[in-house]
Amino acid sequence: MNIPTLLTLLRIFFVPLLVALLVQGKVSLNLLGVVVSSELVALAIFLAAAITDLLDGYLARRWGQITTVGTLLDPIADKLLISSALIALVQVDMVPAWLVIVIVGREFAVSGLRSIAASVGYTIHASDLGKTKMVTQVVAVSLYLLAMRWPKLQPWAAACMWGVAGFALWSAAGYFRKFWRAVDEGVKRRRRLELLRIERERRRSLAGRRLG
Repeated sequence: MNIPTLLTLLRIFFVPLLVALLVQGKVSLNLLGVVVSSELVALAIFLAAAITDLLDGYLARRWGQITTVGTLLDPIADKLLISSALIALVQVDMVPAWLVIVIVGREFAVSGLRSIAASVGYTIHASDLGKTKMVTQVVAVSLYLLAMRWPKLQPWAAACMWGVAGFALWSAAGYFRKFWRAVDEGVKRRRRLELLRIERERRRSLAGRRLG
């Protein structure tokens, strides 16, 4: 197991710690003699997990350590981190549930589309909007975690979360277009092959009749 894969696994390990800190309520933790609120500890864990998302991909490409396990685990770890954080924020009444359903539902829908496309040999690569959405998600969740400590930041956090929803829906539309194009091309290709097969069989049949 290489370092990029370990970083991905570490990101998954951070998820239950983050959720536990968020849903347990407002408490203070004594860390090495310094009293810190659970929200700030949760923010530190969340940002550390987000940094591993940048590092694992960068190191895997730089060191030539791109593996099948890492490729499969990386998007799962990303979705677990963001989805768990958003659901925990719903639990503590910071984010509207319907907004989180839209964002998380988009993740499942796009993952399903990419899996179906991959099963027929077509790869739908991550779009720039999808990457922008990930950045805005990290910023929005971070602002909400800060707003739990300083409520005056909540309007900024809410505005950023609306941006996340906008990017999510916009990028999802792009994925649907790519998926439809892939399906349409696949159907046309199969139809052409079927017509060629029928034409070959017709020619063989005509040739057989002439010889007979």
